[in-house]
Amino acid sequence: MIKAVMVINTLGKPRLSKFYEFQPVEKQQELIRHVYAVLSNRPDNVSNFIRSLGSIFGPDTRLVYKHYATLYFVFLFDNSENELAMLDLIQVFVETLDKCFRSVCELDVVFNYSKMHTILDEIILGGQVLETDSVEVMRAVEEITKLESTTSASTLINKSIPSWWAR
Repeated sequence: MIKAVMVINTLGKPRLSKFYEFQPVEKQQELIRHVYAVLSNRPDNVSNFIRSLGSIFGPDTRLVYKHYATLYFVFLFDNSENELAMLDLIQVFVETLDKCFRSVCELDVVFNYSKMHTILDEIILGGQVLETDSVEVMRAVEEITKLESTTSASTLINKSIPSWWAR
């Protein structure tokens, strides 16, 4: 099971975090700080897999990360998941973001927070992987966006027509 997904910039600011096991906010912040401390001290020429994270995450928690530009994409998971599959899942997540934002950058993450969560929810739900095809994920996100825009537009039109007729 996937325990958490984090996107942290190179200065240690969390840009996206989603925990699939309940953690109090203080514990979440502590976990993010610890992950950043581990990642920022690693040289570039080492593996993207970390098995031993100390007692803060529990004995069976593993971490896989990928560093793109100014962002670390991090997945925390237990022994039931494959490390290479998680690395591939990070790639699917980033590819989907690239398709959505045309070469994703940190500002896209900051200013499109809800869309980031929608994309992540299409890939992972409740700590379980749902979809690994970025084309399918983009199709679902486009449908959700279309539904949201038509629902909002029809609600606005329905509210404005009676007041317009009343004039």
